Amino acid sequence: MTHASKAANQPDSSPANPKALYGGTSSRRVTVRDIAAAKGRGEKWPMLTAYDAMTASVFDESGIPVLLVGDSMGNCHLGYESTVPVTMDEIALLSAAVVRGTKRALIVGDLPFGSYQEGAVQALRNATRLVKEAGVGAVKLEGGERSADQIDLLVRSGIPVMAHIGLTPQSVNAYGGYPVQGRGEEAAQQLLRDAKAVQDAGAFSVVLELVPAELAAEVTRTLHIPTVGIGAGQECDAQVLVWTDMAGMTAGRVPRFVKQYAQLREVLGDAAKSFADDVVGGLYPAEEHAFH
Repeated sequence: MTHASKAANQPDSSPANPKALYGGTSSRRVTVRDIAAAKGRGEKWPMLTAYDAMTASVFDESGIPVLLVGDSMGNCHLGYESTVPVTMDEIALLSAAVVRGTKRALIVGDLPFGSYQEGAVQALRNATRLVKEAGVGAVKLEGGERSADQIDLLVRSGIPVMAHIGLTPQSVNAYGGYPVQGRGEEAAQQLLRDAKAVQDAGAFSVVLELVPAELAAEVTRTLHIPTVGIGAGQECDAQVLVWTDMAGMTAGRVPRFVKQYAQLREVLGDAAKSFADDVVGGLYPAEEHAFH
């Protein structure tokens, strides 16, 4: 299907279309069946990360259909230098908060580094914990062919899995940074094998991170499950951003693929300074803030 024909067949995502992932009128939880149906309709959809109940409630009320409690919390919420130190306890705690703060969004909990690499049984044990203790509707794990056995057992056990290939941040120490993946014929063919492996293992969708746009488009055309792009061009079925990047909370340089839709760091900083100035100047609390 060409880009033009996709646009022509793009369904109306207004509230008049109750089946739309974004803008639909259904109040029940989004499920993996809804995700599959959206692929069939050619509907694009947004995904954001979330790490707490209050922020998640804002995104849920805004109609974001899928929220990822990502191990990106390590960088942008917990103060770590990478995602590697994030623990199962941290993921479980924050996933539960996001679930409590939402009503409609499908909540996907990340399996952190070290929680599934030993094999399928370890992956099942930790994924089961996220489903039972935190209430997530699906889990995400990194790796293509190397993670196929884990995905297969989780899916056969009733746990939906979102796969993640291309740049896999948990492998930062092996990569020596965050390079684009899939450049060159051999690397491109490996990424295609990884994509097909996770689909064959039963994943309901796959994240493509830092992948050349042309290769991501080929993967999207090849797979019958949705692709979720982050730094992977326009042709993916969905797009995800870390919410602190999207909203301008991240300090310093942000990745090239990020578009900032607000400058919340500046807004919050100005609010904090105004509060401090009022306290120092004796303007807060005023009489209307006092009890008698």
